[in-house]
Amino acid sequence: MPLQMRTENELTLVAEGQGVMFTKLGAMVAYQGQFKFEKVLLDPNGGSMVGAVINSLARRFTGENMPLAQVTGQGNCYFADRANHVVVINLDQGQSIGVESENLLGFNDQCQYGIRPIGVGVVSQKGLFTSKITGKGFGAQVAILSNGNPIILQTPCVVDPDAVICWTGADPSFKLDLNWKTFIGQASGESYMLEFKNAGETVIIQPYEREGGIKVGIDDGTQPQMQGGALPGGLGGMLGGGGSPGGGIGGMLGGLLNR
Repeated sequence: MPLQMRTENELTLVAEGQGVMFTKLGAMVAYQGQFKFEKVLLDPNGGSMVGAVINSLARRFTGENMPLAQVTGQGNCYFADRANHVVVINLDQGQSIGVESENLLGFNDQCQYGIRPIGVGVVSQKGLFTSKITGKGFGAQVAILSNGNPIILQTPCVVDPDAVICWTGADPSFKLDLNWKTFIGQASGESYMLEFKNAGETVIIQPYEREGGIKVGIDDGTQPQMQGGALPGGLGGMLGGGGSPGGGIGGMLGGLLNR
């Protein structure tokens, strides 16, 4: 039986029992019992050395690499990350979620950790790839982080790419809403969104938008002011967005959300 995860007071992850799990490096805040912590150098999935190196390089190249610690022991171990809310999701064997690496807190050894392409990610801070967690055995669990209380939506739905945390099922498509007003600074601020079309899946978002994406208006208030008639940063300065490098479940998942 792997370590079992649950939330404590919404902001803390507790792993109970005996076994092995993987968490964001430095996330441990306390433990009762006997635990050992080791930094994962290559790949938490095991397998051959060649496969571990390839998987590690792929995560680093795509910006989805998260420094991990392997936690081994028995008792109760507590984890947290900057007072973010914690959500624990149970995965059936073969079931996967797409999750932003910055929103991933940990998973037990019954999960497979990898990456998958998401072509629409170029329009937000998320990049072209996202992390993929797949259940590979009984008791697979993954813990995710939310900046504020998470919002759980059933598909179909349309969400802001800079607020999405994770989703089940197929990856989203890109929904664009541009017109002439966008380019003269009269845009609504919701010019591009992610659209999840398949029914019966789950999307989790946070009530917080990451800084990122494409800026298409000319007076959105985020660009430097012009001085002396010069265009700051040229066209790239006008159009380029900032951003960080590349962030119960119920229904279809059978009560996967444990708070």
